[in-house]
Amino acid sequence: MQFQDELSQWLSETGLDAGRVVPVPVCATSPDQARQMMCSVPYGSEEHIFVVEDRWRRDPEAVKARVLSHLQVFQQVYARNCELRRIDKPTAAAFLQKAHSYGDAACRYRYGLFLKRLTGEKSTLAVRQAPFCTSGDLVAVAEFSAPRRWKKGDRVVSSYEWVRYASLPGVRVVGGMGKLLKHFIDEVHPDDVMTYADLEWSAGSAYRQLGFVEESRREPVLFAVDPADWLRVPLRPGSSPSPAPLYHCSPGSIKFRLTVPSELCARCSE
Repeated sequence: MQFQDELSQWLSETGLDAGRVVPVPVCATSPDQARQMMCSVPYGSEEHIFVVEDRWRRDPEAVKARVLSHLQVFQQVYARNCELRRIDKPTAAAFLQKAHSYGDAACRYRYGLFLKRLTGEKSTLAVRQAPFCTSGDLVAVAEFSAPRRWKKGDRVVSSYEWVRYASLPGVRVVGGMGKLLKHFIDEVHPDDVMTYADLEWSAGSAYRQLGFVEESRREPVLFAVDPADWLRVPLRPGSSPSPAPLYHCSPGSIKFRLTVPSELCARCSE
């Protein structure tokens, strides 16, 4: 079955409005064709949900969970009902492997939200199902980098990257991103925090709501894709790519930065 037909059939079976879902086939046989196809997709729109074929082929269940979340189908829990803890690398890696498109990442700080109780939570599924998560479950993970430091005038500026955030597939943690970010700022006292929004998934509205400001944009990235396993391999800009069965060009990403007020850093350091 063709990719678009598979996606359409699944959406039909869910009984949800599929008008926002945009299938993006990976079928270009040259880099130029891949770039042309990218330009025809309305990336950057928060009104659309983009489903790229290679992601669907490699991990359809993860993609389905993300699409359903964008369509407001999820179990909702509240960050206030979660306990925030530092977690180790194996715990974070295992969670992100199933919950984040890019899996785990190199980082210095790892935090998790563990559900303490279920009060006021709800499911937006048309038919009420058993909860996806229960008390004690790890429901969200955030990872932050080690600092980059440089002198600015008479002071040293410490900048950190928010490398990963993901919630459990099928679960939305209301206030989860804000709670994790605030804890990181209170504990580490950064001068600023930067992060990226992958335009294949989002234009970064969640970061804007947290006070991040768009700083720049990364250029589109060309990938070679082998349909035997649908694995993406990035190709360096300016290089002559080796022949590949298929090519895909992603739209790049938006770089955001949150400047932490100096008075807040001072209060955090007290």
